[in-house]
Amino acid sequence: MSETDYRHFVSEVYIILVGVLFVLAISDLVVGVSNDAVNFLNSAIGSKVASRLVIMSVASLGIILGATFSSGMMEVARKGIFTPEMFHFSEIMVIFLAVMLTDIILLDLFNTFGLPTSTTVSIVFELLGASVAVSLLKIFQQGDSITTLSDYLNTETAIIIISGIFLSILIAFTLGMVIQYLSRLLFSFHYAKRLKLVGGAWAGVAITALSYFLVIKGLKGASFIHEAQIAWINEHAISILLISVAVWTVIMYLITYLTHINVLKFVVLLGTFALAMAFAGNDLVNFIGVPIAGFQSFNFWQNSGAAPDGFLMESLSRNVRTPTYMLILAGLIMVFTLWFSKKARSVTETEVNLARQDEGPERFSPNMLSRGIVQTFWGLSNGITSLVPKSWRLKMEANFLQGHEAVRGNQTAFDLVRASVNLTMASIVIAFATSMKLPLSTTYVSFMVAMGSSLADRAWGRDSAVYRVSGVLSVIGGWLLTAIIAFGVSGIFAFFIYYAGIWAVATLLALVVFLVIKGYVHHRKGLKEKAREEAAASVQPESSTKALDHISHNVAEMINAISRIYDRAIEGIINEDQKPIKKVRKRVQELKKQTDTSLQNIYRAIKHLEEPDSLTPRMYLLVYDLLQDLIQSANLVAEKSFDHVTNMHRPLKAKQREQVMGLKGNVITFLKMVIVAVGNANDETLLQVSSVKREIHKTIEDLLMQQSQGIKSGKYSKQNSLLFFSVVLETKDLVAVASRFVKIFARARQQVGESNYLLLKQHYIYEK
Repeated sequence: MSETDYRHFVSEVYIILVGVLFVLAISDLVVGVSNDAVNFLNSAIGSKVASRLVIMSVASLGIILGATFSSGMMEVARKGIFTPEMFHFSEIMVIFLAVMLTDIILLDLFNTFGLPTSTTVSIVFELLGASVAVSLLKIFQQGDSITTLSDYLNTETAIIIISGIFLSILIAFTLGMVIQYLSRLLFSFHYAKRLKLVGGAWAGVAITALSYFLVIKGLKGASFIHEAQIAWINEHAISILLISVAVWTVIMYLITYLTHINVLKFVVLLGTFALAMAFAGNDLVNFIGVPIAGFQSFNFWQNSGAAPDGFLMESLSRNVRTPTYMLILAGLIMVFTLWFSKKARSVTETEVNLARQDEGPERFSPNMLSRGIVQTFWGLSNGITSLVPKSWRLKMEANFLQGHEAVRGNQTAFDLVRASVNLTMASIVIAFATSMKLPLSTTYVSFMVAMGSSLADRAWGRDSAVYRVSGVLSVIGGWLLTAIIAFGVSGIFAFFIYYAGIWAVATLLALVVFLVIKGYVHHRKGLKEKAREEAAASVQPESSTKALDHISHNVAEMINAISRIYDRAIEGIINEDQKPIKKVRKRVQELKKQTDTSLQNIYRAIKHLEEPDSLTPRMYLLVYDLLQDLIQSANLVAEKSFDHVTNMHRPLKAKQREQVMGLKGNVITFLKMVIVAVGNANDETLLQVSSVKREIHKTIEDLLMQQSQGIKSGKYSKQNSLLFFSVVLETKDLVAVASRFVKIFARARQQVGESNYLLLKQHYIYEK
């Protein structure tokens, strides 16, 4: 192969690799927007300031403008973390490929579990990890000292970002908490009554902060804004702010008195637009910065005529603008993802759920740390409160009492006062940090402001505080893991690609596809499970008759599931097959979780009953108690079966297998009878079920007697007998519990029938 042909071949290989970078960029835009959408959507969606169509349209406009106005100055990707002139073109491509492959896996992982993370931190630490790996390989190959590592890296940027992260978490949380507390004292939950008095001034200050945020954060990178203009804005910042406050305050008061429109809605929608615009304009580098830098590197190398491993990348130190068409295309992909990504909704719901004001199921389980934090701060709060005069306390507490305008009445996670605080405070913190040239994560700031404001707004009461704190700690822990995982995985990928080349890229691409598909399947399964839970929670019967039908339907479904579990567990024992038993154990855990959720729904269902009713609450509780017993019996059968088979104990004897299979057939038939009976329970069906139950119990007594005789004669071993006794005895309990369902439904339907007869009789007499 001639030198020209070889160079042409190498060029084609790198064209393919650049193409891979852009394919990864599109994927990264999708997973990145799915995660970062929470930053600008959570306040508007949580407060239901407008329809989802309006909120998404406002955010989409902000994204398009932000992407269009972006200058394409991708300093972080090109020279912010490493020193370009220390690396050859081939080494730079190794770094970029490792970064993009890691970024997609990491962000998709967080999206799958519905946790917000920082795309800024992930891209920075991925660049740092890959750069360190390639630098160390170069150092070892050249025989240099490891102390020269600092020549390859720009460690100052990484240190500033890490410092900014921890500082922003504390500042954002504190500001959100303090300003929300003062805002609630100012507005109370009955804010409509005070809106005319203080709403205009509040909205004026908030819109000024958001406008200033748009100028110095959102439009800073616009191609038509020159450095001289930015310098002039910074020089006259105080004058601009004062004039803006005065103008906006007057406008807001005029709107309030002339149109009666709630001006807080302007604040929330403008805040959504501002954060979406800043996100697209400034965080776009996190998604397309590396592929753009790879494309530019390829152009520089191709024009040089040098070999890939002989061309140092000093050209990356120049300021090169990104083509406008690329920015517009990236913006359109971001908007498309915003509208159609289900994972974006999951991440948004996590933050809204942690900040909601109303009651509901808690996603995160409490732990020792969350309990300790709540107990400590609860004690401090009581101590500080005791120092405030009682009359003052009563007046202050009155502002936190919820009435008809409160979030419970409007079915929102929180109201417009808190939504406006979230957006305004997040904007101020980010704008101030930008003016100080301190890089921040919009995710961290937005999330911690929302958590601080929810704490101040009493959303974290004694019944929910440990769960909410546990959720916040889980998210913050995820942030710290982001940096560690991004650094480590990117470094490993870079090492692999450095030595295995194109084969490593192909293997890692296959891994990315596999993990993304697996994450999609897991997320889809989670959505289906959530839909089932929401469907169960949304059904709130208004009468005893409807409640009875609803309960009997749920019981029939549960008994049917238990029947399948029992059937597959016995089959696993007979065939000594672990696979069906493992599936059974997993299914039992799902049913346990489902019954735990149903207990929370019982409270909601009882609360929404419109008529005075003593039967329905009793039925809910009785059924819940019996379902727990039923699942416990099924769980013990599954666990004993699993232990016996996995420990390779001796199988059941032929006679035992015949006995167990016969018992299983009778039990499955009986459970089908119970499923039909609970839907139409009466004295007749109760007698039929009781008769079959007695027959099965008699069969079980005979089986236990035969097993005992076999033990005495030395026919059956210890493990064999323990398994047989466990399965048969739990079967006896399962049958007994299932029959009790028919009994309570028969009595309940009889009672409902008598009640309905009395109501009809009274109605007839009244009409006469």
